[in-house]
Amino acid sequence: MDEKNNNINPDLVTEPVSAIDLDELRRQFDTEARYRDLSGWQAVFVTVLAVGMSLFHLYTAGFGLLLAMKQGATHLAFVLVLVFLLYPATAKSSKNSVPWYDFIFAVLAAFATLYLVIEFEEMVNRAGLPTSMDIAVGFIGIALLLEATRRVSSPVLPCIAIFFLIYCYFGRSFPQIFQHRGFNITRIINHMYLGTEGVFGIPLGVSATFVFMFILFGSVLEQTGMGRFIIDLAMALAGGATGGPAKVAVLSSGLMGSVSGSSVANVCTTGMFTIPLMKSVGYKPYFAGAVEAVASTGGQIMPPVMGAAAFIMAQFMGVPYIEVALAAIVPALLYYFAVMVQVHFEATRLGLRGLPREKLPNLFKLLRSKGHLLIPLVVIIYFLLAGYTPLKAAYNGIIATVLISFLNKETRLTLPKLKMALESGAKGALGVACACATVGIVVGTATLTGLGLRIASAIVTIAGGNLLFTLVLTMIACILLGAGLPTTANFIVTSTIAAPALFQLNVPPMAAYMFVLYFGIAADLSPPVALAAYAGAGIAGADPMRTGVTAVKLALAGFLVPFIYVYNPMLVLVDFKPWPFTLAIITAILGVFLLGMSTIGFYKTKMAWWLRIIALGGALGLLIPGWQSDMLGLVILIITHFIQVKKAGKEIEPAG
Repeated sequence: MDEKNNNINPDLVTEPVSAIDLDELRRQFDTEARYRDLSGWQAVFVTVLAVGMSLFHLYTAGFGLLLAMKQGATHLAFVLVLVFLLYPATAKSSKNSVPWYDFIFAVLAAFATLYLVIEFEEMVNRAGLPTSMDIAVGFIGIALLLEATRRVSSPVLPCIAIFFLIYCYFGRSFPQIFQHRGFNITRIINHMYLGTEGVFGIPLGVSATFVFMFILFGSVLEQTGMGRFIIDLAMALAGGATGGPAKVAVLSSGLMGSVSGSSVANVCTTGMFTIPLMKSVGYKPYFAGAVEAVASTGGQIMPPVMGAAAFIMAQFMGVPYIEVALAAIVPALLYYFAVMVQVHFEATRLGLRGLPREKLPNLFKLLRSKGHLLIPLVVIIYFLLAGYTPLKAAYNGIIATVLISFLNKETRLTLPKLKMALESGAKGALGVACACATVGIVVGTATLTGLGLRIASAIVTIAGGNLLFTLVLTMIACILLGAGLPTTANFIVTSTIAAPALFQLNVPPMAAYMFVLYFGIAADLSPPVALAAYAGAGIAGADPMRTGVTAVKLALAGFLVPFIYVYNPMLVLVDFKPWPFTLAIITAILGVFLLGMSTIGFYKTKMAWWLRIIALGGALGLLIPGWQSDMLGLVILIITHFIQVKKAGKEIEPAG
């Protein structure tokens, strides 16, 4: 055990990995990071546009939003122009300059979106009677949106949108259960582009307000040095514990992920520090990469900020965002508790200790010098709890960040840093905005044709009306869609197409939407397209598939918890009652603890294979609602404890 700790590389404790091109790694797994490296007047032009986009959103957040259609159209105008200037059309296109045809696309995109702003009053007067010009603009706008989305994410989402457009037109030719009378091109374009049911519906509206401001908030925080502060804070709190570096990864990545909202970006940000730390104390490379991937991915379900999908969920349900954030607390904590338990058991199994005290930051000195960076998070939580909109909370959080940054020279937001924050904030919003606008076509198809109810009926029929089978089918749909879609787009598609099946079986909306959100996020960890796990493997120098499989094992609680709160919605604060809620949390914690033993195969000492299977059954018993199953799980937990304690005692005796 001591030998392992003597092999710690001091450089890895304080410095990030340098042998890997992290920018290239992020481009490999995060399509949104594959933008051109411009120079000269083109770089200046893009910077001015990006900064202008951020200033526009700051102004409207502080002094009043435009009408929904105008706000969304202006937002999309900035987005499409920047995408065509920043993202190459193909892998062979120029990475260092903007070709002439992309300038043409950018101009056409600006025209097709700002046309809706300029002609807004006239279009309202002739609602339902679009002119030939309206239809032409709509056709160009949809085509350019699909191309921009292809560039910034992948071809999967545009192909899905095109399929739904075809479905709108050829409705009579589909199988009987999905048939509808069909709509002509004019009606389709009018519904999808010229109104607020399609492209300019709720998803883009959320992107143009709440989501952008929280992305910008994250960028401003990052320029103050918040990322390194969070890692240092996690090291001070957990670095000296058993398997400390892995616990540091769980804490720091959870905090960063809550703000960043991107699994892959978070892996590349915090993983550059935490993965070498984990390897330095003896964790296997694949395990280190998996821990970072699981912790980073879970940040999207961790309040208070969470990912963009949470804002859209609140809009779909018609409830304040704070209700979604509060409902997510218990499932998120169970997710991270499960990861922490498994990390601890793995460290104990391998005999790994924490980092030496002299290599860790001093907590009080750290808080004294940079603790003020936590104030903006407190500000956001305060305004959310006080009943302010997420938009106003994020705006006040940004203002607070700028002001408190001047309390320390190291964190001060100088003009160059502010410019960088405004620019990176705009760039970071492009992928989410394109995804939200494109999935608006899917939502528009559901409202135009009634497809959501048809698919819901089909799922329930296939599952024979059985809730468990319906949940399994919905889970599979979410993971398959998530393999090719960004989390936000995945949530909107599955909440439109799959969630209605759960509604038909009387699952509360909060539990149903949270269910599809969890499994949409789980796709970032699930092979064969586990982008977050593969990014972690790239930094760790590990086998990608083995890292992905290990990530699934570590996130097993994340795959089970959604089923539990569907059967016991009280965990997401539905029909809240203090005593049953407390009891549900206690049994869930014990269940997750037993689940950790089973997956790692260690408690006090190595567990026999048959005991691991029994422990898994006990974990499920504790997680499933009902006093009978709880009692069975509790008995198994107690028996497992005594068996392992006795076995560990026998292993120590000969040494004595």
